[in-house]
Amino acid sequence: MAAPFSILEIKKRRNIKGRGNIMESGIKSSLQKCPAAGRCGGCDLQGVGYDQQLAQKNRQLKKLLSGLATELYPIQGMDDPTHYRCKVNAAFGLNRKGKPVLGRYEKNTHHIVQTPDCMIEDERACEITQAIYSLLPSFRIRVYDEDSGYGFLRHVQIRRGWATGQYMVTLVCTDPVFPSKQNFVKALRTRFPEISTIVLNINDRHTSMVLGERSITLYGKGYIEDQLCGSTFRISPGSFYQINPAQTQRLYETALEYAGLTGREHVLDAYCGTGTIGIIAAKRARQVTGVELNRDAVRDAVWNARRNRTENIRFIKMDATEYMEQLSAGRGGLREGGKRPDVLILDPPRSGTTPRFIEAAARMRPDRIVYVSCGPDTLARDLKLFRKKGYQAQKAQGVDLFPFTNHLETVCLLTHNG
Repeated sequence: MAAPFSILEIKKRRNIKGRGNIMESGIKSSLQKCPAAGRCGGCDLQGVGYDQQLAQKNRQLKKLLSGLATELYPIQGMDDPTHYRCKVNAAFGLNRKGKPVLGRYEKNTHHIVQTPDCMIEDERACEITQAIYSLLPSFRIRVYDEDSGYGFLRHVQIRRGWATGQYMVTLVCTDPVFPSKQNFVKALRTRFPEISTIVLNINDRHTSMVLGERSITLYGKGYIEDQLCGSTFRISPGSFYQINPAQTQRLYETALEYAGLTGREHVLDAYCGTGTIGIIAAKRARQVTGVELNRDAVRDAVWNARRNRTENIRFIKMDATEYMEQLSAGRGGLREGGKRPDVLILDPPRSGTTPRFIEAAARMRPDRIVYVSCGPDTLARDLKLFRKKGYQAQKAQGVDLFPFTNHLETVCLLTHNG
């Protein structure tokens, strides 16, 4: 990791040392503006050089965290900031002439912008979506029309295991009856043998949600696996899993470095999702408790723990704030042997955590709090509340998981002033 620089005096540094030709090609490609720029909702920073993007995000962090974090490290960028998205969602629809179209939604609308190539999405995944589009006529598959509510195929979701190279294809349709489905599967896998599983997801509601609640496996196991920080994780159609695993590994390594685990600590992993951070942390901790409200995420977290033979972790399906309040009050038998957590890790949604959560955390006085944020604005807001409760952000590290967008992940280490 690069040396820290004071948040009060950020020097002009670009975190691209050692990237060589790879980084140069990434900067050049970023200047080749996508034909769909300004219409597709995927990118905010089209046509901006990658080093400029990092500098802009560094300035954003400086502005937001000035006076809140003692030290701020330069943002960790990517070697090649293109084609990093390992999850691709493409929409099907009809144009004004009634012809099927495939693409991404225009920003803040449901108008489909045809984008055969995308500079931030996995290239092979884009090829698979185009192949599905080309198979529609021969299999007489009708695409869904949002205006009339008729049609069969609504979306296709492609997910790739970053380390494993496995691909999962999820066809989002309005009906579980898929004529010639086996022939369709065979035709698709003949072109792309790396496809490990194909799932039919049923979404027959008039909703903006991509996935429905019911899935039928047409081929394979119905999920793929990926590896992160030495652990293996299951990715099913509805699982939350970071779309840029390469940078996610950097993010988690930073978070665990800040946690300072020695094998003796009790760790509380709030908003744990499918258990990724907690399972990785369990290798270095005495005991980990993960808390997550989403039922499907908890199910995947339990499976992931078993897959990795992680026995010193447990998962609780509960709202993180409610759990923290009960834990800090010693109610409900929630405490492991009456112990407070030595280390608290929280990775809340973009809306951040709640004042009640922060109040409960302060009452328990963990030695270290590691805040993993996907929203710099709400991070700054929450750090102010933590400071009022006696916790100061000692250092912060930005990690660019989403090049060409305004989004930014940040890891902060907080310790108590006392």
